[in-house]
Amino acid sequence: MPIQSGTHLGPYEILSAIGAGGMGEVYRARDPKLGRDVAIKVLPEAFARDAERMARLQRDAKVLASLDHPNIASIYGLEDSGGTRALVMQLVEGPTFADRIKAGPIPVDEAVRIAKQIADAPVPAEVPAEPDLVKRIGIPD
Repeated sequence: MPIQSGTHLGPYEILSAIGAGGMGEVYRARDPKLGRDVAIKVLPEAFARDAERMARLQRDAKVLASLDHPNIASIYGLEDSGGTRALVMQLVEGPTFADRIKAGPIPVDEAVRIAKQIADAPVPAEVPAEPDLVKRIGIPD
């Protein structure tokens, strides 16, 4: 169920919806303590009730939070408020990759530039054992 603007999730004030996908809904929110906007990915209720998925999310978040790279959104924390569970992360402005694909074919030089940015990101040691780690958290739905 979508969260309305003005709703609070822990200390964060939801400002607007950004998007939605299989791993949840993403919102722009305001962090009043640090005076910045963040992205909050709210997990679907079925995921939030699944202890195994929540344990995996916590492991994934710890791995990704340990990385510091300009091509990886920073993980700020996990929020559990009133039964709603969410991942709080850096808000990256601009169009999504899905938006770019919808705009038409990607020229080779742009595709190479995008691929280079992906390839330049560090690979945590856990990725070979968890091949879906980057998709689960690192790449927006």
